[in-house]
Amino acid sequence: MIKRLMGLMGDPAVSILFWDGREHYRCPHAQPVGCIRLLDRATLWRLLTNPTLNFGDSFSAGRIQVEGDLVGLIHAVYDAKVRRSRPGALQALIKGRVIRSQCNSLSDSRHNIVHHYDLGNDFYRLWLDDEMAYTCAYFPAPHMTLEQAQAAKLDHVARKLQLRPGEQVVEAGCGWGGLARHFARHYGVHVRAYNISPSQIAYARQRAQAEGLEDRVEYIEDDYRNIRGKYDAFVSVGMLEHVGARNYRTLGRVIDRALKDDGRGLIHSIGQNRPEPLSAWTVKRIFPGAYAPTLGQMMEIFETPGFSVVDVENLRLHYAKTLEHWLARYERHADKARRMFDEFFVRAWRLYLSASIASFRAGCLQLYQVVFTRPSKNDMAWTRAHLYQDQSPPQSGA
Repeated sequence: MIKRLMGLMGDPAVSILFWDGREHYRCPHAQPVGCIRLLDRATLWRLLTNPTLNFGDSFSAGRIQVEGDLVGLIHAVYDAKVRRSRPGALQALIKGRVIRSQCNSLSDSRHNIVHHYDLGNDFYRLWLDDEMAYTCAYFPAPHMTLEQAQAAKLDHVARKLQLRPGEQVVEAGCGWGGLARHFARHYGVHVRAYNISPSQIAYARQRAQAEGLEDRVEYIEDDYRNIRGKYDAFVSVGMLEHVGARNYRTLGRVIDRALKDDGRGLIHSIGQNRPEPLSAWTVKRIFPGAYAPTLGQMMEIFETPGFSVVDVENLRLHYAKTLEHWLARYERHADKARRMFDEFFVRAWRLYLSASIASFRAGCLQLYQVVFTRPSKNDMAWTRAHLYQDQSPPQSGA
């Protein structure tokens, strides 16, 4: 049965050992990059009944051990998945219904966000950068530090939005508030930033006050659906994954309501090539209610209000590199994380970060930055040259 299961998964380049020490699977096409060791029969049965959920839980509980590089082993599994034949029409229909079944109501969204982002700022401070940026960084030079690459990402976004001093910006899903502070500090704009995580909003407000930016940045603990006011620019970095496919048209109407006639917007989101639910383990243990859209699904946001998409960039490998930094820092502080939580948690987050690196390397996941405007806006940049002319942020004088 284990050979049949691995065959259905595309025969990844791994080997599998059982509790008896015998090898029960070896990739028939390539040298295994690592070995999965099952410690007991019950783990095998759990794996056969629901592999996408129970691999993660059994690994977290220590009932599955990996010999070799964890990232490399998962990459081999995802690489086999990418090479596997396309899903049939029935499979695609079922997956589409699963995706559409995610409600992500106001109350669901708050619960989902608290589950992941309110684990404690001290935990995230262990392995994020100084600004607590928890989204894909931008590495125009391969040897940049994580701090430099996160700042470069913020400048990359600001340049795409062509921000000008004195403009009004609204941000949906602001995390710990680093983008709003950066925009206010370096581009002289006023930012109203929304988020439904209480601990993140409290942190963001404290940082803005400590840095003397409270007159230019306003952090609001509320859902994106309750955004009010008119703005020159709309920006959302890393929120769309929590919106749910059913709500993309609603998000489009919110943006339409918020943007001025000459406004422009940018959405930065994890995506994928074809509609697939995230793994059952990821949704249960890490990101409840999360979904990574295809570019086609993202178009629902823009088509209903009639926005023009003017630029799309895929930063997939930048996210893999960002995650490599996060995983290395996480491992350096694993003992502290263990004292905060427990061994199950430490192994679960090791798996989550490792699997995320592998997903981006294998091309299962993408990172899209989509810039859009009203259809008649004709004063946007003619080329992308302005993004690369000067990598240092401008001094607003504000």
